[in-house]
Order: sequence, then structure tokens, then C-alpha cells
Amino acid sequence: MKQAFANNVYDCIILELKITDTKQKTGRIMNHKYDVIVIGAGVVGAAVARSLSRYKLRVAVVEKEADVSFGTSKANSGIIHAGFHDEPGSLKAKLAVAANREFDRLCEELEFPFERRGELMLAFTEEDVRILQFYFAWGKKNNVPYMELIGRERTLEMEPNINPDVMGALYAPTAGIICPYEYCFALMGNALENGVELFLNEKVIWLGKKENGEFEIDTENGLKLNSTYVVNAAGLYADDIAGYLGITDFKILPRKGEEYLLDRRVGNLVRSVIFPVPTKTSKGMLVIPTVDGPVMVGPTALDIEAKDDYATTRDGLKNVFMHAQKMVPSIRSSDIITSFVGIRPVATGNDFIVGATKVKGFINAAGIQSPGLTASPAIAEMVSSVLLKEGLRMEVKPEFNPHKRMSFTRVRHLLEERNFGKFREIIAGNKNYSKLVCRCENVTEAEIIGAIHRGHTTLDGIKFATRAGTGRCQGGFCTSRVMEIIHRETGMPIEQISKKGKGSEIFPIPLRKGVSRG
Repeated sequence: MKQAFANNVYDCIILELKITDTKQKTGRIMNHKYDVIVIGAGVVGAAVARSLSRYKLRVAVVEKEADVSFGTSKANSGIIHAGFHDEPGSLKAKLAVAANREFDRLCEELEFPFERRGELMLAFTEEDVRILQFYFAWGKKNNVPYMELIGRERTLEMEPNINPDVMGALYAPTAGIICPYEYCFALMGNALENGVELFLNEKVIWLGKKENGEFEIDTENGLKLNSTYVVNAAGLYADDIAGYLGITDFKILPRKGEEYLLDRRVGNLVRSVIFPVPTKTSKGMLVIPTVDGPVMVGPTALDIEAKDDYATTRDGLKNVFMHAQKMVPSIRSSDIITSFVGIRPVATGNDFIVGATKVKGFINAAGIQSPGLTASPAIAEMVSSVLLKEGLRMEVKPEFNPHKRMSFTRVRHLLEERNFGKFREIIAGNKNYSKLVCRCENVTEAEIIGAIHRGHTTLDGIKFATRAGTGRCQGGFCTSRVMEIIHRETGMPIEQISKKGKGSEIFPIPLRKGVSRG
């Protein structure tokens, strides 16, 4: 994928930002009426929104963060799993294997980057070998195609940088890698192109059902929405949303995972996604190639109480690299360029919770931890089927367009391929492509401007849309320039520009009149 949204899509988002400004001046906005409201704009909410946009329905998505994918989805490892990790008969296994097959088509339609690299689960002991056989049997029961149990020689032939003490591996070639937030942008962008409305910066603080059977939603900013059906895709907060309606038959238990991103120069260490044998709480600490070049290692798996504990730890770092170096010895902690934490929304029962509830018209899509990214297209189709059974009239929209309507030029790819002729041709059409903003990732001013005009007005939004700030210096060179461009293109005061929304302003103290930041 080379572009997250088309221009008219971001006009929709910008319109919603203007509505937010109006609310602040005039109070509550009343009588927004929809057929379906989706709460949450992560990969599941975005996939549901796109699925529903195929039909003649009024659909809205409500998200508490400043941009789509800013919740659990942004810290996802980006793996499209083959499907042998999950217990046969579980919803996880059923949906992940079914959805894995969909990603070639989705990539073609929505133009997000996707590569089928395969995954290897490594064995270093006789006990590990027995565990591989166990998961191979699970994979067969789950109908995972093309799996193989391979020996040491074949494993090292495929991945020469793996620890030579390896005894063998379970190989599943259908696994792949994607960029999770670009995938999320693409889903939501296409949904918006097909008529879905998006409300950002709108935290739900009340959900009830009126006497006429309609749902009523209030947000922290005073927005009031009404709908006939509600889909709960609120991630870590799905139990809170369900609780407003007295649905208390599940809880979300946050599980913290620390991950570390390594410098691009070690990007060729592995081609496949490298797994250890799993633990009781996770698939283990992995070595993960990314579609953008760097390698990730992690995550840890620690059950915590706070749903907002995003701090990395010294113990986490030590633990991750001990396990990563066991599999790929040449990995070094000195190669780290950044670290981050993802928090998985683990539901009681440890499986996905997708379906109708005791409150007619309220549909859960909760407890979507790994392999939730993989399963998201199938989850969306399941939600649509549940809505149909609940009574939603779903008439196909003839004008539905499954494809993206514009391409997004990334100069980095042209420079890496040394396609200077095409580069000069692009500059001739837009001089801003000649102005380099992010040196580490070769991101130009034209790309930053394009992302802003498509609705990304936070530093993280720009980063996810363009990769500016993701390289070795982690924004040390480009942050101030990106802020200047945001200010120039939107008129937003510098002191209001934030990392990821309200409360994360870069300069939280307003400037005195006549005083410059330098």
C-alpha cells in the first residue's frame, strides 16, 4: 500500500474535527441517528465498518483516540498467523485460518504492504521436538495448509543466521507480515469512501437503550448518537462498554507485551517470522521481520491490572534479548532504536467473544488478542452475519467500491531501488518531493503535506502514515520540521500540536505573545 486514504476520505475526517470544534462552542449536538454504530476504530472496528459499508446502511464509528489504530492496534506485531497456535474448535482457530486466505485479495484491493514470509517454530531440545509435533497436529485439525516438520539442515538452509544448535522446526509458509496501522488506515479509509462516518476524539461515557428500542450513546465531548444496533469493538475497554448495558459475563484482563525495534541495518537477519515453542500465556518472544525493513523482537507477556501501563522495563529488555539471542545469536541490544508496549485485551475464557448478547441489537467483538489482526476480516464477516440474524436489513449497495482510489508515492522506495528517473519525474510534478524532511526514512515534505490533508494532525499520525520519525534518530532531526508543516498547513498553534492527541502536547505551556520557540 502506498496511501492510507483518498483525499475525499480525509475531507470526511476533517469535517468531523470541525464538528468537534462546533460542539465546544455550542454544546451538545443532538439527533445523530444511525442503523449501526461501531465503538472502536482499531483493526476489528475498521474491518467491521468496511464490511457494513457494502450495504445500504447509515454506519458510524466512534473512537476515543485522535486517530484510527491508536489503541491496541498500533502496537501489534504485524503477523498474519498461519493458524496452528490455536486450540482446534476455538473461535480463534476457526477465524484466523479462514481470514489468512483473505489477505492476498485485501492487499490487492486496499494496497497495504503484505508479504507471505512464512513462520518457523524452532526446537532446541527433544522436548521441543515433541511440542512441534503437538502443534503440527493442531494445525492439521485447523486445516492449515502446506505445513511441514523440517530438520536442522533445512532450517539452517532457510535461515542461516539461526542458532546452529537448532534441531528442527515447524514450518508454515502461509504466514505473513503487514504494517498493522497501514492496514487499519486502509480498511477505515475504504469504509469512509463508501459512506461510513467517523467520530474521533469521542470517548463513550454512557450507553443505554431507550423505550423505543434504540441505543443512545453519549461522549465525553457532549456528542449524542442514536442507533438501532451497536457493535462493541472497544478493545481493552470492551467490558466497560458492555457494562453500561448490564452485560457482565466477561472481563478484559490486560496483558502487557514489551517489544523492541532494531536498526534497519540488521533487517536481513531473518526472512521468516521466528517463533520459540509457546508458553501457557503467549506464543513466546519472537524475532519478526517487518514490511518496512527493521526487525522487531518480543513481546513479553505479563498480566497487569492497569489498562494504561505502557512503561518498558529493564527486566523486560533483558528477558526479550535473552530469548531472542537464543534463536538468533547475532542480535544485539545495541541495535535497538526504540521500544514500545502493547497491551492485549485478554477476555476471561481466553477466546474471542463475538456474537449477540442478552441485549437485542448489541453485538460483542471483544477479547480480540492474538491472532486478532489475522482474524479481523473473518470477525467482521461474522459480526455482519450476527447483525443479519438480529434483524438488520442488509441490502447490497451497488455502488460499493472495494478498491482504493488513489496511490500514494513514497520516495523512499524509489531511492532504495535507485529509480532516479522516476524520482525526477515526480519532482517535476511537485517540487515538495525534493525537500527531505526525515533523513532516516527518506520522507519528503510532499508526503507530510499529503498525510496532513488526509487528516493526520498528530506526530504519531504522521509517523504511521509516512514513517517520518521511525528511523534511527527517532524524530531527533525531523520532529520540529514536521510540527512546522502541521502548523503551516492547518493553522494549528504550535503549542497545540501533540504526539497522539489531547494531553500529549509537545509544548504544553502556551507561548507568550511575541515569544518564539527559537
